[in-house]
Amino acid sequence: MARAILSLTRKKSLLILCGCLLISLPFINQCTSSRQSISYNKDIRPILNKKCLACHGGVRQMGEFSLLFEEEAFQPTESGKVAIIPGKAEESELYTRITHHDLDLRMPKDAQPLSETEKQLIADWINEGAKWEEHWAYISPKLEREPKISGEWMQNGIDFYIYNKLEASGLQPETEADKTSLFRRASLDLTGLPPKIEDLEAFQEDESPEAFEKAIDQLLASRHYGERWAAMWLDLARYADSKGYEADFHRNIWRYRDWVIKAFNQDLPFDQFTIEQLAGDLLPNPTSEQLIATAFHRNSMTNTEGGTSDEEFRLSTVMDRMNTSFEIWQATTLSCVQCHSHPYDPIRHEEFYQVMDIFNHSLDHDLTPENPTIYHYQAEDENRIKEIIAEIEELDKHTRVNQDSWIDDQIAEAIFPQLLPNKSQDFLHVTFGGNGVVSNWTSNLQSIGERKFYLKFDDIPMEGLESISYRFATEGADARIEVFLDSVGGQQISKTDFPNVKLNRWNASNFKSIKSPVLAKSGTHDLIFKLINTTGRIPEGMLNISLIELQYTDKHSSSTKLRELKKDLIGLRAKADETPIMQEKSSTFRRKTRFFERGNWLVQTDEMKAKVPESLLGNHKQAHNRLEFAQWLVNKENPLTARVIVNRFWEQIFGTGIIESLEDFGTQSLEASHPELLDYLALSFMHKHNWSVKSLLKEIMLSATYRQASRITPEKLEKDPYNRLLSRGPRFRLSAEQIRDQALAVSGLINDSIGGKSVMPQQPDGVWAVVYNNQQWITPEDNQKYRRGLYTYWKRTSPYPSMVSFDSPSREYCVSRRIRTNTPLQALVTLNDPVYLEAAKALAKRMEAKGKGELDEALKYGYFLALSKELDQAGLKVLRDLYQQAEKALESSSEVAVAVNDQKKNQEFQLQEPMTVVANAIMNLDGFLMKE
Repeated sequence: MARAILSLTRKKSLLILCGCLLISLPFINQCTSSRQSISYNKDIRPILNKKCLACHGGVRQMGEFSLLFEEEAFQPTESGKVAIIPGKAEESELYTRITHHDLDLRMPKDAQPLSETEKQLIADWINEGAKWEEHWAYISPKLEREPKISGEWMQNGIDFYIYNKLEASGLQPETEADKTSLFRRASLDLTGLPPKIEDLEAFQEDESPEAFEKAIDQLLASRHYGERWAAMWLDLARYADSKGYEADFHRNIWRYRDWVIKAFNQDLPFDQFTIEQLAGDLLPNPTSEQLIATAFHRNSMTNTEGGTSDEEFRLSTVMDRMNTSFEIWQATTLSCVQCHSHPYDPIRHEEFYQVMDIFNHSLDHDLTPENPTIYHYQAEDENRIKEIIAEIEELDKHTRVNQDSWIDDQIAEAIFPQLLPNKSQDFLHVTFGGNGVVSNWTSNLQSIGERKFYLKFDDIPMEGLESISYRFATEGADARIEVFLDSVGGQQISKTDFPNVKLNRWNASNFKSIKSPVLAKSGTHDLIFKLINTTGRIPEGMLNISLIELQYTDKHSSSTKLRELKKDLIGLRAKADETPIMQEKSSTFRRKTRFFERGNWLVQTDEMKAKVPESLLGNHKQAHNRLEFAQWLVNKENPLTARVIVNRFWEQIFGTGIIESLEDFGTQSLEASHPELLDYLALSFMHKHNWSVKSLLKEIMLSATYRQASRITPEKLEKDPYNRLLSRGPRFRLSAEQIRDQALAVSGLINDSIGGKSVMPQQPDGVWAVVYNNQQWITPEDNQKYRRGLYTYWKRTSPYPSMVSFDSPSREYCVSRRIRTNTPLQALVTLNDPVYLEAAKALAKRMEAKGKGELDEALKYGYFLALSKELDQAGLKVLRDLYQQAEKALESSSEVAVAVNDQKKNQEFQLQEPMTVVANAIMNLDGFLMKE
């Protein structure tokens, strides 16, 4: 009976349970279906990057297990077990280890265990199939939702994404800034200079709805626009007027800086801007401007210190070019891959050296001369060159010069059959002197025995060639030249042993001549000249050549008049200014790029062939040289370039990028504040704006987001302290160059001419005392010293001190973002640096002239000049009191001045005039030093 009752009870319980399950089943299904699946990128990758990849990534693969690449993560480990079995977390060794009770077996090893939430996320991810996802930055941008412009506040698509994020955070945007503040902000952003009073007044008077757009168009058309944005780009391009390292000698590369200014002013499409800098020399029939653009990668440092290995530092330069290119256009930390696979991003160790093969074939070396270079001539010299060439063509019927080619090429054609050694099409290991002399010399004499020295001249006609003559100097009798056809191993057609003439090897004016017969040949061939030290002794085997002359049978006139004209051409060429450029080596001397074992250049193994990392390549065809590499970068299918570049411009406008880590879009990058906006801007930049930077900036600046006032409320300070949500307008300190430029502009001192050589404004004595370098800092007497900061001579080992105080870099390497600091030194600069004191004096004169004896009018005018806003009564009282205090101090200062003069003796001392004191104070106001 009891059993029957128990059985009946159990049956009732089962029926009740089944009924409950049936009733609850729809709700269970609904909960299951509504739960979001685990995202590898959002939920799992951050855990693995933080807790696992240090031991199971690109640097180390403990237990033969790596989580860096998908194919590696699902392979059997050292134990034979598979770490991740999709759909089966309990059977996966990864889950077993992170939950293990034994501390010796639990992972992470010797570290804090994963939280319960993290463990559960990994378990759920595995059970859901362990779906791997590419890092978001390697997926081409696309719009998840089209921007919809609605309401009174939104002006364009940018505002749609900003407003929705603000609304989700419980914030509202600020109202629009007043017209004077807005115009000053726009002027500083687009030209780097404060607005002119007449332009500001015209904007204030324009009440039309298009007033701000017209103002933006006017600023974009300003010739100073290119200067402002060149300043940003030169940090990336590590532009400097010196070579770096110990001696830090001068580098004549200012024309590249001017090319950048011109490119921005002309709104050169960014894809072309990219291609010309990275590979302008590889374009069909490149112009001189496109060649100057390639100086972008001649900004790398050169170590000319005696005893250093030229090859080691040449390779260092190649790596710098690789790392710089990937940082600027891909925000990828490629330098991490030199010694091992990337710790966090899917780039393999060997891929570093495949990329290196793209950059490893340029003609330049780590040598004192900057060859290859492009020559620039003064107008009068260029005119004279053309006249001489015309005379030569008239005297020699065999000489016909292509008038459409560069002047330097025309000279080479006109003086043929004379060959200038530093005009050779390719060379190996030779050293070029600044006077056109070439030598088999090397600064590192320890490597002289390993070196082979070559010059190569292309497409030389051989018919009738009977001898070769050399202008040379030697200090012994151990030097020889052998000449080969077409290749190093080609047929030898000439051999010349040189006698000892005991001449200074760099003074070409008194070199001797020697003639050597040539084996008769026909057709057109490349000539390879091998400069040989037959014994390896120094200086006995050193050979210096200033001119090579091919001598033909009855083919070229050699009259005295003709020779004088050619000598004149060579003399005019020696006067030319030179800019270092990129040039690719010929196949004759093409290098072999090898894998460096653990990044050690002394242990080189397998030959590597040019390739872009597979994880970054996408669907694009492989790149095998610099031109194909540049074309890949700006291909519209490349997921990174447009994102990275618009983020750079955004950071310049708003102070912080949408992704704060401008230099790193990898898996360890900082989180994007507005990922949808980033993709919207990237797509717009490529497709709507067709790579036009001006058009992109105009869209950003016409947005309601940009036009907001920079006021801050307690609520916004709490919820958006760093303005990452853009709940207000941008407000941050101006750059070092802009602070200087603004002081010069409002004072009226500024020399606003565009381009030209860098200048040396006043700086403290002795700052530039550099070992092994006798170059002097010479401040110009005229107004050249008041040029914009962009044109200040940039010496890497001793940058201009006042700009360093405001965080300007040394530019030894690529700098993606300047970190803004706030130090007492900055106030000392703006209060005491000579240029700021001179600017204060000049501003004071402008104030006094405008005031015409009325103090208040003068004070109001100076304040308006400096801050582009009216001075209120409270501020007026402060400045008036300051003026009066300075006036009293000056009246009672005679005894103080004498005492100070006695102490400082020969040092100049002068108390400032009261209006200068006020002007200096105005230029130290927060509102003057800030963009708001």
